[in-house]
Amino acid sequence: MEYKEKQKLNLWWLYILFGIQAIIILSITFLGDTGVSLEELKEIYYLPILGVILIFALAYFINQNYLLLVVNETGITYKYWPFSRTRTIVWDEIDNAYFRKFDALGEYGGWGFRYRLWFKWNDRAFIFDGDSIGLQVVLKNGKKLLFSSANSTNLRQYLEALKQKHQLIMINTDV
Repeated sequence: MEYKEKQKLNLWWLYILFGIQAIIILSITFLGDTGVSLEELKEIYYLPILGVILIFALAYFINQNYLLLVVNETGITYKYWPFSRTRTIVWDEIDNAYFRKFDALGEYGGWGFRYRLWFKWNDRAFIFDGDSIGLQVVLKNGKKLLFSSANSTNLRQYLEALKQKHQLIMINTDV
């Protein structure tokens, strides 16, 4: 019995922003007063076209990252692909785990893997699409992790069942 959730950033607007930038770059390159001919384009090794392709490849790479969150009897396992490997926090390392409402921009400055604003390095967050309710985990060494949840009601129900089955006193689901 385990709870598994995979979250991705939905950055569709990034393609629109980069598309506008690509139109500007290509129109200046080919339609300007000193438009580039095919021979000149070959001499500069198709650099403007490669630059535009690189921009869209970067947008694709950014949109492919995801957070995999698995909660089970042993603890909380998470992986933020492609930036980190799979990590597991066992229940003995956790001092407190509870749900809380958060403000992604106001508290952490955005979405994705973030540190809390104002140089609070012990407070990290994995914020993706969701309803601004997440699982706050406070470790015994003082570090904090926040995991956003796209389906916080199912996660809350699973943690409640896990708390009753294994008598885990560090889980607070009635917050």
